[in-house]
Amino acid sequence: MNRIAPRAWVALATLAAAAAGLAAAWLVRLPTPPSDAPPQIGGPFALTDGAGRRVTDHSFDGYWRLVYFGYTHCPDACPTTLGDLGAALDKLPESVRDHVRVLFVTVDPARDTPAVIGNYVRAFGPGFVGLTGTPAELAPVEASYHVYARRHDLKDGDYAMDHSSVIYVMRPDGAFAGLLDDGLAPAEMARRLTGFGA
Repeated sequence: MNRIAPRAWVALATLAAAAAGLAAAWLVRLPTPPSDAPPQIGGPFALTDGAGRRVTDHSFDGYWRLVYFGYTHCPDACPTTLGDLGAALDKLPESVRDHVRVLFVTVDPARDTPAVIGNYVRAFGPGFVGLTGTPAELAPVEASYHVYARRHDLKDGDYAMDHSSVIYVMRPDGAFAGLLDDGLAPAEMARRLTGFGA
């Protein structure tokens, strides 16, 4: 998988959004928000979990959410990042850990059925939830998190998914709190989660 470095991807997305905003303002003569305004990240969704149940963003109200986009056939970034998140959660006090959910949202719905993604996340810990859906259901979720995901055909007829690799930290009310780099050591992840207020 050719992953996009988190800082580079967020910077590119921010520049693209700023450029689009400036172009729109010039065309319609409307004021633009300050250039340092934070991007809107996250939003409502309705997807299917690993048990086949329909869940929405409100299903996780009251929980800190660590949202990560990937796929179960990912050879490197996804299992490594989810393993590090599991180790980071183990370093938090139980009273905190019980109020955190890791949402693993697939970018490969063709292969990641509810049963497949449910079995996959089960290996990383009880607080992990796999989410899948149809391409039409997943597209707006990817857009609201500014996720890059694209199919990459392989020579043997199989395919991989190139995707951005960053962890989104969402507050218990669903508001965006910040980002975690996927390359952080578990101890540093735990420290930064505590810093966010988790």
